[in-house]
Amino acid sequence: MTQPISYLFVPGNRPERFDKAFATDAGVIILDLEDAVVPADKAGARDAIANWVASHGDAAKRITVRINDTQSEWFADDLTMIRESGIGVVMLPKSEWREQIDLVRATATQAQVLALVETARGIHNVDQIATTEGVARLAFGTLDYAVDLDLSGDDAGLAYASSRIAIAARCAELPSPVAGVTPSVTDEARVLADFAFARAFGFGAKMCIHPKQVDWIHAACRPSAEDQAWAHRVLAAAEASEGAVQLDGKMIDRPVVLKAQAIIARSHAGEPN
Repeated sequence: MTQPISYLFVPGNRPERFDKAFATDAGVIILDLEDAVVPADKAGARDAIANWVASHGDAAKRITVRINDTQSEWFADDLTMIRESGIGVVMLPKSEWREQIDLVRATATQAQVLALVETARGIHNVDQIATTEGVARLAFGTLDYAVDLDLSGDDAGLAYASSRIAIAARCAELPSPVAGVTPSVTDEARVLADFAFARAFGFGAKMCIHPKQVDWIHAACRPSAEDQAWAHRVLAAAEASEGAVQLDGKMIDRPVVLKAQAIIARSHAGEPN
């Protein structure tokens, strides 16, 4: 199954934006109850999300809800809403250990967890998090992680954590992880540079805060016409042969076939179901 490559945040207290976000090409819409919503608006945001989900049927399967973290005063009420609304995926911020995932699943048994790893402790325990039952994918909260470690702002400070998350996801047979947000909504070059950095470590998707970023990410992931043509030729040659086969003087082995399949998959990625 092709995995989403873009996750678009929408504040949970701005229901007038929900349908607009849904009309974009974002693979997943994240309705946010955490950072984007001030304390006074938390209850209203929960109600807005519950009402929207109730009125949109199967279309609501495209959403994920970022709840408040397990230590917050809003966590229990968030989980109650998730359970009663039948929401299928929650993003858990500050994912740091297995028991947090278990706590979510104990209340909202139907929900899978998109584990947002964004602290030093989360990186330390990322292998445990990745293998916890119910975790569907890992995401890297780069901004909070940088604050937690007081990083200088250079991307080099994210390298170790990025590698740990990607390796943990691969070993747990999870989809490639989701890269953190880029604060600028006007600097396309910065957004693409951040995504290129993450992709170099094995990340396959990115969190976005504006529809423009969604479009930029999709364009960056779309293979060139030349690459797609090569991939089709490789797959056709492999299918036509029962043994070893060459194309353009080069051996087509399993890694080459897998690369070709990945290119074809990416050529269709980012399209809403």
